[in-house]
Amino acid sequence: MTRRQRRTFSADFKHDAASLVLDQGYSFAEACRAVDVHENTLRNWVQQLENERGGVTPKSKALSPEQQRIQELEARVDRLEREKSIFKKGYRSLDVRRPEIYALIDRLREHETTALVCSALVCSALGVGVSSYYERRKRRPQIEAKRRLLRARVKRLFIKTRNSAGTRTLVDMLKDEVIIMGRFKVGRLMKEQGLTSKQPGPHVYKTANVERPDIPNQLNREFDVDAPNKVWCGDITYIWTGSSWHYCAVVIDLFARRAIGWSMSPRPDAELAARALDMAYEMRGKPKGVMFHSDQGAQYGARKFRQRLWRYQMVQSMSRRGNCWDNSPMERVFRSLKSEWMPTTGYRSAVEAKRDVSYFLMNYYNWERPHQFNDGLPPAKAEKLTKKVSGFC
Repeated sequence: MTRRQRRTFSADFKHDAASLVLDQGYSFAEACRAVDVHENTLRNWVQQLENERGGVTPKSKALSPEQQRIQELEARVDRLEREKSIFKKGYRSLDVRRPEIYALIDRLREHETTALVCSALVCSALGVGVSSYYERRKRRPQIEAKRRLLRARVKRLFIKTRNSAGTRTLVDMLKDEVIIMGRFKVGRLMKEQGLTSKQPGPHVYKTANVERPDIPNQLNREFDVDAPNKVWCGDITYIWTGSSWHYCAVVIDLFARRAIGWSMSPRPDAELAARALDMAYEMRGKPKGVMFHSDQGAQYGARKFRQRLWRYQMVQSMSRRGNCWDNSPMERVFRSLKSEWMPTTGYRSAVEAKRDVSYFLMNYYNWERPHQFNDGLPPAKAEKLTKKVSGFC
């Protein structure tokens, strides 16, 4: 026994069948016989068509062309609303800032003849108030002028650091000019101008194999000193001067990491280290009882240098073998010199090298370059702020 298949009817068929009763004067019996449907089914169609002609939109598929058009438009509106909701949620998830949203509205306005209508529609779609958008358009000339000024200041300071400053350094330098700005805003201003801080790669340190047990590490990485002229650190680095290597010895005071003595020579001997110590000793007012810390370089272990320390009544301390971190403040000074200041190919002559290194150590590094150890203050200014040092600040 085969199961009878259920009949289905299109909306047009239902409309025509109901019209026989409503428009052409057929009785229900006559209309049912004409279209071959059950009377209850036809009565439902007639009732639906009457309601639609009365302005009621059915939940099922409409029979009249007018209500079918209304259903199509309602479906389209519903789809557009859902698409708009998806667009707004997706756009907000990108964490786009207001300036970027306003810029997008401006670009969309350019492609519309009715800019006013476009602005209202796009503002609504992006969740931005129309009045807020037009208020910003009114203030844009002042905003752009101020931003151009900030970009110029950031670029000037960046060039001043020889393209080495990052966002933290620039924030501190701007603060010194009474301009308060966050790191992220400075980063955006740098990005707008294509400014990228140059940073060196990792340095591989040589490992010494000879210990100097007669000169212990008395500093023991106690780098936080509470007063000037308590602990000095020294080290030597090499610099290319056009045709040969020259060597630079530097002495800093650990209190504020201020460079207080330096010397340069084509020979990395004890005399080089002693001249840097002499300069520091004279510049700091010939203090007594200072601890001088260095690595285990031969220059600092030489008799000539140790006699100079004895004459100045200083206590000597040396890093442990192969422990570059025991003298990390000095390593940081040389890292700044080579990665932030020196030309990548070195200097053209020894005269140029001495002049430029002198300016870096005694002017830029001491008085202009922000130091994180001093909460963004340059070493000399940090020292001066304490009011504990006199005669050489």
